[in-house]
Amino acid sequence: MKVISVIGARPQFVKAGPLSKALRRAGHHEVIVHTGQHYDAAMSDQIFTDLEIPAPDYNLDVRSGSHGAQTGKMLAALEVVFQDEQPDLVIVFGDTNTTIAAALAASKLHQKVLHIEAGLRSFNRTMPEEINRVLTDHCADFLFAPTDTAVENLAREGLAHRTYRVGDIMVDSLLDRLEIARERSDILERVGVEEGAYFLLTLHRPYNVDDPQRLGAMLDALGSLGAPVVFPAHPRTRAVLEQHAIAVPDTVHLLEPQGFLDFVRLEHGATKILTDSGGVQKEAYILGKPCITLRPETEWVETVEVGWNVLADPEAEGFADLVAGFQPEGEQPDLFGHDVAEEMVRCIERVMPDPHTAWAETP
Repeated sequence: MKVISVIGARPQFVKAGPLSKALRRAGHHEVIVHTGQHYDAAMSDQIFTDLEIPAPDYNLDVRSGSHGAQTGKMLAALEVVFQDEQPDLVIVFGDTNTTIAAALAASKLHQKVLHIEAGLRSFNRTMPEEINRVLTDHCADFLFAPTDTAVENLAREGLAHRTYRVGDIMVDSLLDRLEIARERSDILERVGVEEGAYFLLTLHRPYNVDDPQRLGAMLDALGSLGAPVVFPAHPRTRAVLEQHAIAVPDTVHLLEPQGFLDFVRLEHGATKILTDSGGVQKEAYILGKPCITLRPETEWVETVEVGWNVLADPEAEGFADLVAGFQPEGEQPDLFGHDVAEEMVRCIERVMPDPHTAWAETP
């Protein structure tokens, strides 16, 4: 089977890593297309190395732009690749502009589309990611859902016949690389923090980083915690900090974006993780770390329901106290599965010969 995996941003590289290995072990021909949505070396090249992903067969080098312009350039370039390659299946991941562009291009060419991480919903249509994931689910042929909640969301939208509950491939990515990260990464020594004695912060959502007053107030609150805060700053966030000369407290360690192994090491060593990233919330749960989500909603509602994730408004009174005091109680249920990449390949092999018959099966 010829499969095209389309990736463009850090979360997609992480998801594609274990699936690429499983597809190739099973004897399938995988073509990797990188749209170039993320092109910073630490957010792209280094992660390919860390995850041992083969170099992309195509790099479209689309880079930055408005949502419409960027998606349009991807759509046009991907159409040419898909026409030339004539794949049996196009695989898309997550909820970025890369995701929707690839799903649309393949669908219009009547090529089969598989959406990995289908069914996530924040129910916040102001998020570009929410638009991307909803539209991708409705034009994809096969929907691989990571959780029971995702399956339920898809069923409510009339998509149960295309849905397969396979688990979350991030489990494979993290557990496969964790011991390697602990052995190889010296990021804690380079930053000057100790295991279990710092918070890890990531920010990139426009409503958190585009308002300099909000961003500055958030950093001031975190600086008052009395513990180091390690902050690998997304290029978007760093640009706002520099443009508005926002003072960063002495206890906040501002870093460049990190490669995957270094970032996993930072996650594993943190006492708590603060983030507005959907992917980092999930990584925190898998690694057993309390997570404070700096958003009014989350796609990973299960992590909140079981008490290991809490939603927080950084501008609310008592925000610093919430961060300092949040401590989950009890064990973690297994929400995301194990050996997910192998299960995905088995499911692909089962449904591809006759997808219309496969849809009639119970997902």
